[in-house]
Amino acid sequence: MEAKDLILQADDIHKATELISSKLGNPVIIENKNFELISYSSSFDKFDQTQQKTILTKKCPIFIINRLKKEGLVHRLEKQSDPIRVQAMEELGFHQRVVIAAKYLGYTMGYIWVQESSHLLQQEDLAFLEEISPHLGNLINDIYAKANVKKGKKEEVLWHLLQHEYGSESQLRHGASLVNLTLPERFTVAVFSIISPQYKPMLDHLERLVHESSFQANIYTLTTEYQVIFVLYGNADKPLSSLELARNLVEKVKEQTGEDQFYNFLIGVGKEYTSLNQMRKSFLEASEVIETANFISPRPESMPREFAQLGIYRYLPTLYEKNTSKDYYSDDLLSLIKNDVKKQTDLLRTLEVFLANDGKGKQTANELFIHPNTLNYRIKRIQELTAIDFNNFNMKVYLYTELLLLNNVEAYYQRYIDALKGVFSQ
Repeated sequence: MEAKDLILQADDIHKATELISSKLGNPVIIENKNFELISYSSSFDKFDQTQQKTILTKKCPIFIINRLKKEGLVHRLEKQSDPIRVQAMEELGFHQRVVIAAKYLGYTMGYIWVQESSHLLQQEDLAFLEEISPHLGNLINDIYAKANVKKGKKEEVLWHLLQHEYGSESQLRHGASLVNLTLPERFTVAVFSIISPQYKPMLDHLERLVHESSFQANIYTLTTEYQVIFVLYGNADKPLSSLELARNLVEKVKEQTGEDQFYNFLIGVGKEYTSLNQMRKSFLEASEVIETANFISPRPESMPREFAQLGIYRYLPTLYEKNTSKDYYSDDLLSLIKNDVKKQTDLLRTLEVFLANDGKGKQTANELFIHPNTLNYRIKRIQELTAIDFNNFNMKVYLYTELLLLNNVEAYYQRYIDALKGVFSQ
């Protein structure tokens, strides 16, 4: 039997995904219309950086989605039924691929992505994708249809809440009453993911830890392949109580797993809400923290885990995309790097700590383990080598953001090194 016939007869989307990958000889990912992961082929090591992040966080990175929307790809997928080849964005870890919308009764249910890592798809491959895509649309629709009719488990009601699949609050409360689920009047969603599939056993340990702890009565646990999602119930009359519970949970996990192992987790905590309609919002906020942490490698301990405290880190992926697409770098920072390399100074690090401490000299000197006079000399030297004005708030914010990218995104740092080579060769 031909591969196409096997796929069209498949009633399991994961089996269909593997068959498509085998037929085309390339890695395949299936996402729903919100770019959330549904299925992927088993050859994880062949996926590019973007697809690996999608698998680990269960959703395509936000800065990739924004780029695709900006370039009109999502609109094109909505309007046409044939495959589209998407060119590589190497600076974002996004290799060339082909995508086609999987539709059901004319409605887009999701997307089939084929990364062209082994070889380019030929015309007959594209025709094959066009033929089988309606069946994938049916399978995606079946997934949601089956989920909507399942009754009897509290976790399923919470999944519906996280996916925003209840038409009204009365429907929600009726579904909850059928399974004796007490709905929270105050809540926060926390998500634990992992930095690599090899640490998956840590998620199993995490579930056991929570199950055996005093937190259990106030937490509902939901799991996916590479994530554990916690819905934390707070005290209705005590603002921030669910958020405090999330903080205590994080500290408990850190204590139990040990500091070295703990940093193999990617952790995101959404804001606290009192309206059930905002449970998905808290979940998406927690997921955004994880996406940002996954973008930064290695993840700095200074990066917040709570969405409300994410601050400038939230915009780093967007700034990275803009700066790399324009081949931009700061002349001031390049001057400091050049001086550090030639004269074995530490001016770039001094600037970073000085800005992080909001220009507080004593605090900066203590963190750098240097005398305040040494710090003053370094700041003076920085001013001599650059046009930095420490009285200009906008400039300080800009420099701190650039330093976060420079120190936490390896590809961005490499751009400065390449630029520095050009300076030395002149």
